[in-house]
Amino acid sequence: MCGICGFIWDDTESGEVSALRGSFTERAGKVPVLGSETRPAALEAMMNALHHRGPDDGRMHLDDGAALGFRRLAIIDTAGSAQPMKNETGSIVLVFNGEIYNYQELREELISLGHQFRTKGDSEVLLHGYEEWKEKLPERLRGMFAFAVWDAGRKELFLARDYFGIKPLYYALIGNVFLFASEIKSILEYPGVRRELNEEALEQYLSFQYSVLEETFFKGIYRLEPGACLKYRAGKPVLELRRYFVPELAPEQEDARKAEEEHWKKEVDKVMRDSVRAHMRADVEVGAFLSGGVDSAYVAALLSRENQEGGMEEEKEADKAYGKRAYTVGFETDGCRYNEISKADRIAAECGLCHKSRLIREREFWEAVPEVLYYLDEPLGDASAVAMYFLAREASREVKAVVSGEGADELFGGYQIYCEPASLRPYQLLPEAWRKAAAKLAERLPDVKGKQFLIRGSLGVEERFIGNARIFSYEERRKILKKPTQAVPPARLLEKDYERTKGMRDADRMQEIDLRRWLAGDILMKADRMSMAHSLELRVPFLDREVFALARRLPGSQKQRGRTTKRILRRAAAAYLNADAAERPKLGFPVPIRVWLRGDDAQERLRTAFRGPAARKYFHREELLRLLEEHRNGRKDNSRRLWTVYVFCVWYDIYFRGQ
Repeated sequence: MCGICGFIWDDTESGEVSALRGSFTERAGKVPVLGSETRPAALEAMMNALHHRGPDDGRMHLDDGAALGFRRLAIIDTAGSAQPMKNETGSIVLVFNGEIYNYQELREELISLGHQFRTKGDSEVLLHGYEEWKEKLPERLRGMFAFAVWDAGRKELFLARDYFGIKPLYYALIGNVFLFASEIKSILEYPGVRRELNEEALEQYLSFQYSVLEETFFKGIYRLEPGACLKYRAGKPVLELRRYFVPELAPEQEDARKAEEEHWKKEVDKVMRDSVRAHMRADVEVGAFLSGGVDSAYVAALLSRENQEGGMEEEKEADKAYGKRAYTVGFETDGCRYNEISKADRIAAECGLCHKSRLIREREFWEAVPEVLYYLDEPLGDASAVAMYFLAREASREVKAVVSGEGADELFGGYQIYCEPASLRPYQLLPEAWRKAAAKLAERLPDVKGKQFLIRGSLGVEERFIGNARIFSYEERRKILKKPTQAVPPARLLEKDYERTKGMRDADRMQEIDLRRWLAGDILMKADRMSMAHSLELRVPFLDREVFALARRLPGSQKQRGRTTKRILRRAAAAYLNADAAERPKLGFPVPIRVWLRGDDAQERLRTAFRGPAARKYFHREELLRLLEEHRNGRKDNSRRLWTVYVFCVWYDIYFRGQ
C-alpha cells in the first residue's frame, strides 16, 4: 500500500479542454506551470502530504512533460520493486498504490508473450501489462489498485481505479496543469491551488452522510469513480473517462430445494477460501480485524486455517503468534451493546488466534476527531470511522497488513433494511390514497413505534431508500442551511441508478444502490483512510472479483429470509464458527454517540462548534441548537443529524481555517 501523486503540464495556451465525459468541468482560474528548477520542491510537498501512506521509501520521476511521486509501504518484494518504475527504454513510467493478487499468473502470461522481468513484485506486472494491453489492463486485474502510467512518447497520462473503489484516486485540471493524487491533501499542496468549498457537496452530504458527488468538497477536485479509468493527453488537450466495470446484480431464479442451498453454501465457501488465500500473499505478516459479527469472524477463521496449512515456517517457529494476530476495539460505556470484545475473545479462542483488544474512553474519542477528519480529507458523518482509527492504530503496532470483513453486507445482502420490502408488502396492497393519507397523519405524531412504517409504506423504493443513511430529508436540509443551492433532491440524484434496476425485486435494487454508492463513499473511504493514517494495509477478501461473480447471482432467498440477512454466507461460515457468531444479527461498528450526546461534555463540544465560523456561515444556528436541545432532553434521537453537522464544522476549521 502506498501513496501516489503527480502533475503534467502544457506550456502552450491551448484553450478549452475536450472532455469526453458528462460532468467534468475545468477548474476556473489557473495555477503556475512550474519551471524545471521548482518542480522537484512542488512534487516533494505533494509527496510529504502522503508520508503516512508510505513511510518506508519516497522517490520521484521528473522529465520534460511529467512529475510523478511515490511513497512506499513495502508489503511484497520488500527489497525490490522501487517506484516510480520505468520500462526498459524509460518511455513508460508507473506509480501504483495497492496489491494485485493475480500478479503471478499475469507475470507468467506476459513472459510467454516475450516480456522480461527484473523484479519479483506486482508493480512490474502492471508496467509490462500496460505495454501489452494498454487501456484494457484494469479488466485483467484481481486486486485493489489505483495507478498512473505516464507514456512520454505519446504525452499521455493514464489513471485507473479498482472495481469497487478500495483504493482512492483524485484529480484536478486547473488551467494548463493536470494534477492527481491518492488523497486530496496532496493536490492542495501544489502552488496556487485555491480551497473553495463545493456547497452542493455539503448539501448532498447532509442527506447521504458522505461525499456522494464526483466533484469533491473542494471545487474543481474530482474523485476517479470505482471501476473507472481516465486518459489525459497534453498538448491537445483531451480528457477521456471510461467506466470499465459497474457492479450489476443478476440473481438466478429462486429454487427452494435443500440441494440448491447446499450448492450455494459450497460455492460461497470455495470462493471465500480462495480469496483469503490470495489476500494473504505478502512478504510481511498479515493480521485480522475482528468484531463479534460473522463477516470479520469468517475471514479471520479462514486466515487462521490457511496459516496452519503451510508457509512462513521460519517466522512461525520464531514467533508462535505469527499470522494469528487479531484485533478488536470497544467502547467504555454502561451499555454492553457498544462492546463486542468478549464475543470476539470467544471467536479468537475457537479459531486459534492471538487476540488483542482495547477499550476506548469517551474523552479520547472526542480528542481524536480532528485528526480523524484531517486524514479523511472530506467530511464523513459515520462515527465508526473514529473507532476504525483506534483499531488500525492498535494493529499497526505489530503488523503491516490486516484482512477485514468490509463488503460482505453489500455483496451478500446483509443490511436489515433489505428486509423492509417484504415487511411492507402486505401494507402496500392497500390503495395508494389510503397509505398517503395515513402517512400525512403519521408525520404529525411524535417519535412512536409504527410512525416510520406508515410514512415509508406510502413511498416507492426509489423515494424511501437512498442508501444506508438518510440523515436530513431534502426539505429538512434546506431548512437548516442559510443559502441552499440548486442541488437536486436525493432521490433525483439516484434516478439513473434505479432506472438500470427496473424489474428486479426491491431488496436487490436497494443492494445495488449500496454497491454503487455507499460502499465506496462510506465503507471503503473510512477503511482506507483510517488504516493508512497508521501506515497499515487493509485488505478486503469479500471485495474480490471472483467472490462478486458468485454473489451477484445469488437468488433473494439465499440472502434474506424473514429477518435473517446474509443467509447463505452465515451457512458457509457456520462450518468454522460457533452458532452464536454465525447467526448474530448485524450490529455494524456500534459507537455510543446517541448516549454521549446527552452528556454535558459532548453537549458543550457541539454548542461550541455550532457557534463557530462554519455554522455561522452555512447554517441557521438556532435550528442546530434546537436539534441539540431536543436530543438532550430525550424528545428525539437526533444523534446522527447532530454528528453529521458537527463533523462538517470541525472539518471546515481544519481545511479552511487551518486549525
